[in-house]
Amino acid sequence: MIRTRRHWILVAGVAVAIGSGAALGQAAITRAIDSTLPDARGINLFNRPGTITLLSSNGKVIQKLGPATREKIKSGQMPKLVMQSFIAAEDRRFFDHDGVDLWGIGRAVVTNLKQGAVREGGSTITQQLARTVFLSQDRTVTRKLKEAALAYKLERQLSKGQILEQYLNFVYLGSSAYGVSDAAWVYFSKQPEELTLPEAALIAGMPPAPSLYSPLVNPEIALQRRSIVISRMEQEGFITSGEAEAARNSPLALKPAIPKYYNSTAPYFTTWVAQQLPALLTPEQLEVGGLKIRTSLNLDWQRKAQKVVREIAPNGTEGVIVSIAPGTGLVRVMVGGKNFYSSQFNRATQALRSPGSTFKLFPYSAAINAGVKPEDIFLDKPRCWNGYCPKNFGKKYFGKISLADALKNSLNTVAVQLQDKVGFDPIIAMANNLGIGNQRPLGRYYPMAIGAYEQTVLDMAAAYSAVTNRGAYVKPTAFEEIRGPGGDVLWSRRVDGDRGKRAMDSDVADTMNWMLQRVVSGGTGIAAKLDDRPVAGKTGTSEGGRDIWFIGSIPQLTTAVWFGHDNNAETKSNSGESAWAWKQFMTQIKSEFPAQKFPAKPKTVRPVLQRPGKKKASDPNKPNPGDGPLPDRDLFGETDDPPAPTPRYVSPSGGPPVDEFFRPMPMQEPVLRSHRHRSHLHHQDRASA
Repeated sequence: MIRTRRHWILVAGVAVAIGSGAALGQAAITRAIDSTLPDARGINLFNRPGTITLLSSNGKVIQKLGPATREKIKSGQMPKLVMQSFIAAEDRRFFDHDGVDLWGIGRAVVTNLKQGAVREGGSTITQQLARTVFLSQDRTVTRKLKEAALAYKLERQLSKGQILEQYLNFVYLGSSAYGVSDAAWVYFSKQPEELTLPEAALIAGMPPAPSLYSPLVNPEIALQRRSIVISRMEQEGFITSGEAEAARNSPLALKPAIPKYYNSTAPYFTTWVAQQLPALLTPEQLEVGGLKIRTSLNLDWQRKAQKVVREIAPNGTEGVIVSIAPGTGLVRVMVGGKNFYSSQFNRATQALRSPGSTFKLFPYSAAINAGVKPEDIFLDKPRCWNGYCPKNFGKKYFGKISLADALKNSLNTVAVQLQDKVGFDPIIAMANNLGIGNQRPLGRYYPMAIGAYEQTVLDMAAAYSAVTNRGAYVKPTAFEEIRGPGGDVLWSRRVDGDRGKRAMDSDVADTMNWMLQRVVSGGTGIAAKLDDRPVAGKTGTSEGGRDIWFIGSIPQLTTAVWFGHDNNAETKSNSGESAWAWKQFMTQIKSEFPAQKFPAKPKTVRPVLQRPGKKKASDPNKPNPGDGPLPDRDLFGETDDPPAPTPRYVSPSGGPPVDEFFRPMPMQEPVLRSHRHRSHLHHQDRASA
């Protein structure tokens, strides 16, 4: 008896030892396999390859690019009806298996053999999530084994509720809808909690073949698939037979909508952003995606500026508004046209337009830098330079006039006199320092002084912004910060951005700002005058009003406004319209800036530069001012600005809504008018004074 008892004790001990060893061996194997698999808890950081989220300066989503999950349902808020629909459709034993359902696989094989076709899949929701997040879509044995192993790991590291919620947020459901929230919006214009039984069942039936089962593509097949899901929900006891019958007989009742954030709220700006990204990130970083980009754009200002362009642009013209923060170069507003859907051509960055008298910033700055003072007297009268004879607006001449008053009244003859006095090279160097003419060289010809070389609105705004910034030029940028998939900072303006450069001495900039304030307080830019703070700015109008400009600044913000026709037709207007539009925009946002004054006019007097001698005509790279082919005098014969334009105080009503969102399209090549570029002199074919 004692021997028998000892025998069984020994057997039990051996069994326990073997069981423990097996358990330890299995645990060791599990740990070894787990070490080769990704950590399932990293699923919270998952982003689909190539996804890029563009945020405004205050963190609002402007657009999501790539195969993005545009809106996720927060944890604990997934509707019960939606969860039941997907469990019935995709994984009826979801709460019973540990990641891989061997019984379900067997059932699927039998069902498919009976039907003679693939009617049911064997992958669990956990396996599908593992494949979507961590693995490729290759149909290989190796991938399937990894999928199974990872599914088991997911089940150990996450709860069933977490797995189901993540799956429902990431599953592709056709028509660019990633996740239930997107699908509810795309097919029914609803939030997930608003879905009815037949609507939830239709969406739940789509994962096996999203394109085939899409009601927007194959409505009849979608209805058949919906009926299958409804029947499975009835079998699982999620709904009654009466509810199932009513749901099967319901119409599709589709109400399609574009996925949220699929269209940009500022499409001209975001297409420019997309063009700049390759200069900041590697191709690998862009391909991997998961990027969150905080841009410079103020979305509220952007909408206000878009509305101004649509409602105030005179005589059916196109319009541009660009705003830049002077100290940082951050582009706060970029409106590249009235309607991105009608034309994706970005007139802020792509259109080369005559800057008119806004170009006078450069000869005046070069003259001040050379020692010319605002009080110096010039003689304003008809005059020719080697056959080039500029005229003032209305052929009005003032005789003896100070430099400051000449700018205030935008006199062409004085601008060309300055160019003759200072020389071409100092003016070109000044323009280059301010970001003008580096890519498209400026020529040494008299019409340059009054805007003979076309520029983009963005570049001109950046140049004026540097003057507002007391002579420090910062290259315009759209980026504040770029973070990668794990939240790590890949690029930061404060660390990696342009540090700026000294483009002109601060006393030169302060003098220019003083003179530009007089242009607004009582000169050609009076329509832009603000009652509660000083404004420094300059108007510009090409011959016939083909381009009408105003570039104006308060100390904290520089904003450029341009109107014109794409085909270079006359606008039958003048720069007073642009100045008025500038005021309408700034009036809406100025309260966000405390009223500030510009620095006082400097008292420093520089030594006056003597008039340079003529360059030798034999030097082909530096021709005499009068040596090259002369322009048609009609092209350069009229000034750009009337002495006192009459502002339009009542803007037209009934413009299109400002909040239209349009899907970005591939950028067009810059449009060059066919009658332009006849010679280097005709880069501006309708120059202004």
